[in-house]
Amino acid sequence: MAADRFGGIRRTVLAPVALLSVLSGCVSTPVAGTAAVDACSARIAVFGPLSGESANLGRNIGEGVRLAVDQYNRDRPDCPVRVVDFDSQGDPKRAPALAQQVVADQRILGVVGPAFSGESEAANPLLDQGSVATISASATAASLSERGWATFHRVLGSDDTQGPAAGRYIDTVLAGRKVFVIDDAGAYGQGLASKVIEVLGDRVVQSITMPPGRADIGDIVTQIQAAAPDTIFYGGYYGEAGRLLRQARAAGVTATFVAGDGVKDDGFVAEAGLTAAQDAVITCPCRPPETVGGSFTRDYHDMFGRPPGTFSAEGYDAATVFLRGIEADRLSRRAMVRFVSSYEGPGLTTTVRFTPSGELVDSSVTVWSYQVRGRALVADRPIP
Repeated sequence: MAADRFGGIRRTVLAPVALLSVLSGCVSTPVAGTAAVDACSARIAVFGPLSGESANLGRNIGEGVRLAVDQYNRDRPDCPVRVVDFDSQGDPKRAPALAQQVVADQRILGVVGPAFSGESEAANPLLDQGSVATISASATAASLSERGWATFHRVLGSDDTQGPAAGRYIDTVLAGRKVFVIDDAGAYGQGLASKVIEVLGDRVVQSITMPPGRADIGDIVTQIQAAAPDTIFYGGYYGEAGRLLRQARAAGVTATFVAGDGVKDDGFVAEAGLTAAQDAVITCPCRPPETVGGSFTRDYHDMFGRPPGTFSAEGYDAATVFLRGIEADRLSRRAMVRFVSSYEGPGLTTTVRFTPSGELVDSSVTVWSYQVRGRALVADRPIP
């Protein structure tokens, strides 16, 4: 099999739109991703939870994208780039149909997302077949960069960096010696929890899975009480984390609560309750938005009436890469993939430069710890 312009083996699987054309009797179709669009019709997609329980994280990313596009369009009022939304509700089952819609709209040159790891696993094979470049601002499962997808990139570190950092924080800062680990059964939550377990070893007294959507988690709380841990680590998203912590604190559990970046949202504090959430620790391979220089924070507040949230700056950086590609006339999907894969430039959050597998280069990744203080999630320290 011959090598294609991505540097790998030429894909023979047709994108959904091309396949439909063949079945309808067309004699020939263009190779997926080679058709160029007019710059004035170019689109960037936002793919993630824009409604549902995890909508805050998707909203943050989408607003970061919209700010970048709005600033780009101010100098091009007669030739604007458009943002289009694909609301996954964070559900991997919805992701393939949305991915097919993205592939079918040839005006979409890039996707900021998918936002979550589970939906990325479901959508990215189709997006890759359609030669649609993706830059996730938030999906951290380490396995995503191991699938051979030529179109995959992300602008934050993976759980190969976050998980060990969380484990080191529990060990060296919290001096945790009896750690109870819980995951939500998803690709992100299980992957992150497994990395923490690898670091902590026999200091993990128990590890269990708590699938989302359970109204009664009394049995989980009972198991925590029986294990008497000094630390709880949770891999999953903020809604379930808040319910877990609220019920655990109500039952008298005093262990320090630690979670990953999927919990870094004000919704966690609201769900757990102000008292229960105090001093909870959250790790994230993302930059505290308040440390971003320039006018980003002011511009964001002026546009949306609130400060930037978790992954807002990463969403801005991802959109900026695509906008630079459009500005450079990379107006076919394959041209955009090549542009993104070779991109190097300063972003709000870090230097954006990708490895061949779509990861940020190691020197660009920093994992931070945050703590709940009052109603705020406050940056604590970068984790060595």
